[in-house]
Amino acid sequence: MGVDREKPAPEHRRPDGVSDAEVAAAGRVSEALETVERARGHLYGFHQLIGHAHLQLAEAVDMLRAAGHGERADKLMEELVGRNVLAGRWTFQVVEEFDDGYWSEFRDQERAVREELLGGRRHLYEAEMKQRRRTPGRAGHEARPAEQE
Repeated sequence: MGVDREKPAPEHRRPDGVSDAEVAAAGRVSEALETVERARGHLYGFHQLIGHAHLQLAEAVDMLRAAGHGERADKLMEELVGRNVLAGRWTFQVVEEFDDGYWSEFRDQERAVREELLGGRRHLYEAEMKQRRRTPGRAGHEARPAEQE
């Protein structure tokens, strides 16, 4: 028995008794989490870029020393190589603190809102927008993918 591709999957259907306001509010919380996820990606990019710069600097120190500029190489070693980017922290510590604190709490709270308001359903606001905007019966506009076998 095949899946009716014109109907959204059960996990993308509004539970009985859920209002438009609740769908919109929960959707906005999820949207805020998505923005935090993007920020987290930038934080990881920062972490990797600083790490790469650190390796480049260490190489430059060796090159300066080999070129006869030991005093300048020593100054770079003392001031920058191994230096914290924030008080007491390298970037891996910043990432870990962010992940263990703000990011984890945000994810937990977003999940709690979805559980309380939408029976745990994800992207319900978008699923309903898709239903309003797609052209039923038209190829490429199906409500969901074909059943996986």
